[in-house]
Amino acid sequence: MSGIVFCSRHPEVKWAQRIDKVYITVQLPDAKDAKVNLDPDGVFTFSGSAGTNLYELKLDLNDKVNVEASKISVGVRSIFCIVEKAEAKWWKKLVRDDQRAPHFVKVDWDKWVDEDDDGADINMDGMDFSNFGGMGGMGGMGGMGDMAGMGGLGGMGGMGGLGGMGGMGMDDFEDESDDEAFVEEVSKPQAADKAVEAEETESAETKIEAAQSS
Repeated sequence: MSGIVFCSRHPEVKWAQRIDKVYITVQLPDAKDAKVNLDPDGVFTFSGSAGTNLYELKLDLNDKVNVEASKISVGVRSIFCIVEKAEAKWWKKLVRDDQRAPHFVKVDWDKWVDEDDDGADINMDGMDFSNFGGMGGMGGMGGMGDMAGMGGLGGMGGMGGLGGMGGMGMDDFEDESDDEAFVEEVSKPQAADKAVEAEETESAETKIEAAQSS
């Protein structure tokens, strides 16, 4: 045992809200082994690494949330979450009223709107979102790390989402074999016809030569 203790750090977090949702951005470029959890009571946790540093955080959000409707997008520089509120109302702050906001939590002024301006939404073009609920561990996705535990995100085993490929069984290969057999059967008579035609031509030429010699 070397006696070295690795202490985790807190990534910077930015937030904004609409009456029905909260935008949470965990800013951690090139995050690896990232894990995000969200439960209905509003407990939001994150852990991951960048370089040689470990990062963790836990936020007790202001109120209950709808995990199934919430979404997450993992980018190169940040993890962006759209957390749907269980009840559509404005929160006074991100965390519970009896807690102080941690020093690493900042207002995301780029996404912020006042209550009177609610309705304006952010541009999410180019973002690839996944649902928190029912998604499973997204391990093995390079820089996205091991996204296991994203609020009931179980495994992506079997690539179930590719439903259209579900029927690729032996029947499909049998159909291909039938097609090959059909091509072979068609080509055989054609070859036979050419052989008969060649024999008839040769026989006719022989008869002509015999008639000329006589």
